[in-house]
Amino acid sequence: MSHEEPNTPYEEPKIYLLPNLMTAGNLCCGFFAVLTIFKGMQHDEFIDAYTFYQQAIMLIFGSCIFDLLDGRLARLGGQESPFGQEFDSIADVVSFGMAPALLVSKAVLFPLSEQLGDFKLGWAIAFIYLLCGAMRLARFNCLANIPKKPGDTMDFRGIPIPMAAGFIASITFLIIHLYRGDSANEINLGAWNYVLAAVMLGLSALMLSNVRYPSFKKVDWKTKGSLWGVVLGAIFIMLIMYEQTRWYTPTLLFTLYLLYGLLRPLLSKKLQKKLEEKVEG
Repeated sequence: MSHEEPNTPYEEPKIYLLPNLMTAGNLCCGFFAVLTIFKGMQHDEFIDAYTFYQQAIMLIFGSCIFDLLDGRLARLGGQESPFGQEFDSIADVVSFGMAPALLVSKAVLFPLSEQLGDFKLGWAIAFIYLLCGAMRLARFNCLANIPKKPGDTMDFRGIPIPMAAGFIASITFLIIHLYRGDSANEINLGAWNYVLAAVMLGLSALMLSNVRYPSFKKVDWKTKGSLWGVVLGAIFIMLIMYEQTRWYTPTLLFTLYLLYGLLRPLLSKKLQKKLEEKVEG
């Protein structure tokens, strides 16, 4: 007598078009950021590679925008799914893990390795950042699949990797612009090599920490704003577009978010709620 198992229907995962298309855009930007960084690595002189690194930073910022949109679109249409969650994490490892790690290790940390006589130091720091970022995403997915209890918040546990990558990209964007010698063949960073190395290690630890960061997931296309909110948004766009301030604005934005999470426990619950409602509204 044969003991064949009954046929079980195979259920395809739900794949919603628009949210996953945004995630694909995130992955695309990350992929081309990595390719652009490799192109920059082919040049021995920093002055020749500068344009490629700048383009890579713009692509990482583009990934941040796509990552912001995919979750908003999924929640707006009630289209959140396990497939979208896993796809988003895979894209994030490339765009916010691999790309920033390669960028900083070559554009900024490589001179530090030369100064200390150890060519592997920059790569080691970059890998620690990548490893912690991947572990943070794995932990996030595990926590997201745990049934929510009444009173649970939507806060992130540890700084989210897109914000960590945005901070690294923005500060690198600013540093290589300010300290790029017009006539020199390579970047002159001075102590900034050590500062950015410490920043990457600090962000690595912060991603795996229990520091709570607001997710602002309540903000979507239906969120109502105010006249002053529109004015402030327009000013921010203007600062991004204006030649003299575009170098500083992203750094300011990501720094404010990073510091807010660290200072948040010192604020009263009432003040926290008021500030975050202002941002969401």
